[in-house]
Amino acid sequence: MRIANGVEMLELEAEAFGGKAVIHPTLLWDDKEAILIDTGMPGQYKQIISAMDRIGLSLDKLKAVILTHQDIDHIGSVPEIIKATKGSIEIFAHELDKPYIEGENSLIKTNPKSMAKILDSLPEDQSRIMLELCKNPPKAKIDTTLSDGQELPYFGGIKVLFTPGHTPGHISLYLKKSRVLVAADAMICIDGNLRGPVEQTTLDMDTAISSLDKFLRYDIESVICYHGGVCNNKVHTQIENIIKNL
Repeated sequence: MRIANGVEMLELEAEAFGGKAVIHPTLLWDDKEAILIDTGMPGQYKQIISAMDRIGLSLDKLKAVILTHQDIDHIGSVPEIIKATKGSIEIFAHELDKPYIEGENSLIKTNPKSMAKILDSLPEDQSRIMLELCKNPPKAKIDTTLSDGQELPYFGGIKVLFTPGHTPGHISLYLKKSRVLVAADAMICIDGNLRGPVEQTTLDMDTAISSLDKFLRYDIESVICYHGGVCNNKVHTQIENIIKNL
């Protein structure tokens, strides 16, 4: 879905841990290059390439991937992308989630211990596949770490907003030219309306809610939520209400 000139919200169908969902990486591009924000679940590389094809982008234009945090539905297809591009792209992430993405530490939420109850509830064949994924999650070397307030010099400026809580190194991104906020998992969207972070998947709710204050400093026209899609209706008012009511 086209959100603004050079900003495409992808719609990837994901199936994992006994459930199905649509998730929304974001693709930024111009005539010369492209950047992908998050990469979906493992095995969704072909969906990403198909989405790029539909808007006329070849893989050789992809210059970087920005990972907003360590969760498996965000980092899942990055190894396939690195392999397909022969390691020529740059991978960005916040320094606090870097050791998890690189495999130095186990993913906080997707490891055999943290997933034990869910794995026990699945049919045996699904449980076996998911257990293997928990034991051997996707990994990627982070070439460049990001910090709060940093501005990447692409497509009119990509502002890095450190929004911890969902994970220690969670970031959101503000696209200055289009006034689009890529919220990642800092918020979700339901029927076009913003909601706060999901408590069940958020490691520190108090910190996650406090992180939302940062969004109010920016002139936001549209918000892309990884879960739920786009919201462009009275964004500031909705964010203020989330902070007030949580």
